[in-house]
Amino acid sequence: MISTQNLHDRAKRIIPGGVSSPVRAFKYVGGTPPIFVSGNGAHIQDVQGKDYIDYVGAYGPMIVGHGNDYVLKNVSKYLSKGTHFGASHELELEMAEKIISYLPYIEKIRFVSSGTEACMSAIRLARAYKGKRKIIKFNGCYHGHSDSLLVSSGSGALSCGQPSSPGVLDEQAKHTLVASYNDLESVKSLLQEFSHDVAAVIVEPIAGNMGMVLPQEGFLAGLRKLCDEFNCLLLFDEVMTGFRVALGGSYELYGIEPDIVMLGKVLGGGFPIGAFAAKAKIMDMLAPDGPVYQAGTLSGSPIALAAGSATLDLISAPGFFESLGEKSTRLVSGLKEIAVENNVDFQASAIGGMFGINFSERTVTSYPIYSSKERQLFISFFHKMLKSGINLAPSPYEAAFISSSHSLLDIEATLSTFKDFVCNLSREYCC
Repeated sequence: MISTQNLHDRAKRIIPGGVSSPVRAFKYVGGTPPIFVSGNGAHIQDVQGKDYIDYVGAYGPMIVGHGNDYVLKNVSKYLSKGTHFGASHELELEMAEKIISYLPYIEKIRFVSSGTEACMSAIRLARAYKGKRKIIKFNGCYHGHSDSLLVSSGSGALSCGQPSSPGVLDEQAKHTLVASYNDLESVKSLLQEFSHDVAAVIVEPIAGNMGMVLPQEGFLAGLRKLCDEFNCLLLFDEVMTGFRVALGGSYELYGIEPDIVMLGKVLGGGFPIGAFAAKAKIMDMLAPDGPVYQAGTLSGSPIALAAGSATLDLISAPGFFESLGEKSTRLVSGLKEIAVENNVDFQASAIGGMFGINFSERTVTSYPIYSSKERQLFISFFHKMLKSGINLAPSPYEAAFISSSHSLLDIEATLSTFKDFVCNLSREYCC
């Protein structure tokens, strides 16, 4: 039998950490990550032939499950015509029209190859449109690894940002201001102090990189009002939530219009993609119509758009999101009931096809700092679930995802494993 450890050791010799993205490593939880070889519906299989119920979903894209026949057939149809042309193609136009029909507040869209690229480009566009230098982001919100966005809060509650990675220059970070999620006063204070030079506020309308944190009532509306008052743009990073929480994304749920929206993940059906979109007056500043340069050799990939187009067809079917929401709600409510019955501090929430969990006695509303006890509980929980064939992200700071392929049997198996876990905790936590 193939050894996962041997493969991982081989990978570490030639790939940093043995992974192509650090989120896939097991640094937080310890141990050796599985190496997967196939997926079917809500399940994935590793090199040793073990089957897992998958709640990672490639970190969001697989909303209709792995290896969906309809998606694969559409991809195969376009593969037979060639993989890429470096030129315009008809599917690019069709997808643009389809997306605009679902998001009525946008008029033009530009396809790119990743969520990072979409956010980076949107920031450049916002700065050019407003003629200002600074942006405001939120501690715990992740918008890709471009330099101006790899910034965390400083020592104070309100501050100019500090580089969160070596290689990010202080002079870049100083133009990124960091506020607290769900805290309008922290945003207002920054806008008042730097009002002459703030081009945009960028936010995950539903935060998915500090677990999953929902916006409190009035938060998004308050951001919209503040941006209007201080003459800056509001940018919604919906790379994760777009077409995942609802067909119309956060706009459908909360009714708040951003000035620029960034999309990805579900949009590509599992292939690399990103996009950013806005009203024509903003998008027309992009080259070749305007002076703001942005380009990409693989932008608008026919294969990615073929997978995305098929995925959007499936999720736009009547009742799709109602059914998806029922599954995520059933899972989360079941987890919470088991935790309450066994006196375990546990928080969980769900919206559309996303959910978040953490072992905390308090509801998380902004970037969480977990205690050593809370961290250890998550680590023990993660390894119990993984050993039992349930795949979750190896960090409490990642949202989890459910697909239309998850069955009630999958959900019940997950709940049964969780119940076994909490009932075998120490006397302090068990029933």
